[in-house]
Amino acid sequence: MKKKSDMSKLFQYAGKYKYLSIASWILSGVSAFFALVPFIYIWKIIKEVLKVAPDFSKAETLSYNGWMAVLFAVISMLIYIGALMCSHIAAFHVQAQIRSRAMHHIVTLPLEFMDDIGSGKLRKIINECSADTETYLAHQLPDKAGAIATPIGLLILLLIFDWRLGLLSLLPVVIAFIIMSMMTGKEMQQKMTEYQNALAEMSSEAVEYVRGIPVVKTFGQSVFSFKRLKNSIDKYQKWTIAYTKQLMMPMVLYTTIINAVFTILIAVTLIISEKGNITADFLLNLLFYIIITPIITITLNKIMYSSENSMIVSDALKRIDSVMEIKPLPQSNNNKYPVDNSVILDDVIFRYPNSEENALSHISLKINPGEHIALVGPSGSGKSTLAAVVARFFDVTSGKILIGGVDIRDIKKDDLMNTVSFVFQDSKLIKASILENVRMAKKNASREEVMEALHKAQCDDIISKLPNGVDTIIGTNGTYLSGGECQRISIARAILKDAPILILDEATAFADPDNEVKVQAAFEELSKGKTVIMIAHRLSTVTSADCIYVLKDGCVFESGTHNKLVSHKGLYAHMWNEYNHTAKWKVGEKNA
Repeated sequence: MKKKSDMSKLFQYAGKYKYLSIASWILSGVSAFFALVPFIYIWKIIKEVLKVAPDFSKAETLSYNGWMAVLFAVISMLIYIGALMCSHIAAFHVQAQIRSRAMHHIVTLPLEFMDDIGSGKLRKIINECSADTETYLAHQLPDKAGAIATPIGLLILLLIFDWRLGLLSLLPVVIAFIIMSMMTGKEMQQKMTEYQNALAEMSSEAVEYVRGIPVVKTFGQSVFSFKRLKNSIDKYQKWTIAYTKQLMMPMVLYTTIINAVFTILIAVTLIISEKGNITADFLLNLLFYIIITPIITITLNKIMYSSENSMIVSDALKRIDSVMEIKPLPQSNNNKYPVDNSVILDDVIFRYPNSEENALSHISLKINPGEHIALVGPSGSGKSTLAAVVARFFDVTSGKILIGGVDIRDIKKDDLMNTVSFVFQDSKLIKASILENVRMAKKNASREEVMEALHKAQCDDIISKLPNGVDTIIGTNGTYLSGGECQRISIARAILKDAPILILDEATAFADPDNEVKVQAAFEELSKGKTVIMIAHRLSTVTSADCIYVLKDGCVFESGTHNKLVSHKGLYAHMWNEYNHTAKWKVGEKNA
């Protein structure tokens, strides 16, 4: 299969707007040709001035030629503005399409995708890589079209007036172009990829460091406690210094040569003058070439930077493709719907990608409709993973999970999301009003339905203290909620969704005692008539569960009611005794 070019990829995002991009190139090229016309009139002005000197009163066409030069300069500028208008409209559309398609694709991907790539790196890909395409389409490509058209016009002008001076003017161009090609070749493309990788690594590590600042402050650690961030900065510094030194001499030579075109012309003129071959026509052409040759410098710089930016865009598109090529969880065409809210796990094995060990091993259990079960066990035993595969955040490696008698892989995604509701231990609220945060669960919910859900979730005290009540936007004017308050808002969202199966993942982990009482009351309201799977470290919250499954090393170690497991004297009984011992511990007590 033939590999698509970068422009083909950009045009896929552009759609019908690609014709505006093409129009911008044409207009920019036309503008470049018109920009050269004033130099012809300048040549005519110089010719007339030399002809009538020193009696300038005999000059008859100076004003006409001057105004014609201004006219063509204005026409060139207006055409170029039109080119930029076309290119910007197309570029903004492409940037918006890249972000929109990427975000729509990301929400279909399994959760391990986010863990693998890192939120900082993903943010850089979506925001900065799409911004690179906008700059490239809006500015670099039209400028490149103009930069290509300009040498064609210049070549004609340089050879028309005096072919010898024209060839001399082109000699530094050829040398500079060779040097530029050496700096922008395949090796440069590889270096650009390394550069973007270094930036992405720093971005990702910086995000993780910022998230860990509370821990750093709490324990009096310095920035160097985050070695990965420091190492990524040191690595970037070392790479950039080495690469800068590598390009220093070629860049100095390139800059010197492209700015020395007129120097060569003057040197040749001095040699010719010693032989007495200076004529009025030669002097006229020399002055014209000295005036026009700086355009060569500007044109070459535009070509060089457009080549550099084309490599940046190529790398950006590869990174965007790396996200778009990740496959979402497969969707079945069976589209069956659960007959009830029972959950069955049949010999489930799950292994994370790139892992050699099973996170879940041969898990088999049955949860009847309306039954409340709890998952407990040591940290890393597989509790959250088990809950995640039930909600199909991941697909199992082998075995199957049935909801309402139907394999979850045969349930339509939207139907599954309407069947299972998940309340995480660290609930997140978006920067929007409380009303809109809750309404995310049911987009067409009325204001009255949202208010009822908030009331059932024990949120009345939260709403009453906010400046604009339920319409208060979180994060503005210093309006923030505690962890327990955020949790109750999330529960209101789950109440509004009213899914028949509810998964609670350490849902009281960040609640203080006062909030925990309200959260537990909200859970009681939320859990009525529903099948509940609760993950908890606080064993006091699961004593009334219909069945408790104790996990260890990804396996069901034991199961039963609270009383049965305590009397069994197994792992749960040990955990229960440790929990009670910890609960009774007070500051100042000495260990026995």
